[in-house]
Amino acid sequence: MLNNLKAEYVRKGVDPKDRIMSILNCSEKTARNKLTEKTPITIAEAKKIRDADFEGFTLDYLFATDAA
Repeated sequence: MLNNLKAEYVRKGVDPKDRIMSILNCSEKTARNKLTEKTPITIAEAKKIRDADFEGFTLDYLFATDAA
């Protein structure tokens, strides 16, 4: 799970799934799968998410996983 990414969206009062759908122009299922790591987020997608909503945050922080 991408807990840091989800937590930062919650702090902003934004639904993570809805925002990922909007930024990546993807379906709800795809956004949900990316947030639960069933489908990987590419580096390009991670940068797009970071640049859209989290300027100043590192990719390492936002996309840290439990599995690490």
